[in-house]
Amino acid sequence: MGQIEWAMWANEQALASGLILFAGGIVAVAGQFKNWEFAAYAIAAGAFICLLEYPRSKRKKGTTMERCGQACITPVVKVFGPLTRNYYVRAFLHAGLAVPGGFLLATVLGTVCLGIASLIYLLAAIRGEEWRPLESRAKERPRAAETIKRPPENPPPRPPPEARKKQLDEVSIGGRDNPIAVIDETL
Repeated sequence: MGQIEWAMWANEQALASGLILFAGGIVAVAGQFKNWEFAAYAIAAGAFICLLEYPRSKRKKGTTMERCGQACITPVVKVFGPLTRNYYVRAFLHAGLAVPGGFLLATVLGTVCLGIASLIYLLAAIRGEEWRPLESRAKERPRAAETIKRPPENPPPRPPPEARKKQLDEVSIGGRDNPIAVIDETL
């Protein structure tokens, strides 16, 4: 079995926690909760976390599914270089961003999730992983002429190739190529 890439798990966890923190902040501000200033902070922190975590990192092995619109945000994250590439920095950044959200009930869930993401990022950093930008490539589509060797001759449902061969042999023995002509003669 291969090695687990912990950064992929941390990325999904941090993105979800950013969304939860953002939503909790909106609920607290709209509900005019006591200490709503923490909720306003949670909105800003949640938006920042979502922007930071939206671009997926390139995996070491295999393919990586690119998120819709990731190509627009990846260059912005890439500009900050070691600050966004290093998972130690992300682990401590997320841990620091999570603290003020713990003072308000509406943002506690996002805070706990962000703390878990921070721990997973710390584990990824200890294992030597780092964020690498996923460069989007133009998808090469094979031409139809190269993929289709020979189009089917019979409409579906088609019998297996062995049965088709037997049918062709039986038809050619009888001297008739048109099965409809056989039906017409019997009527």
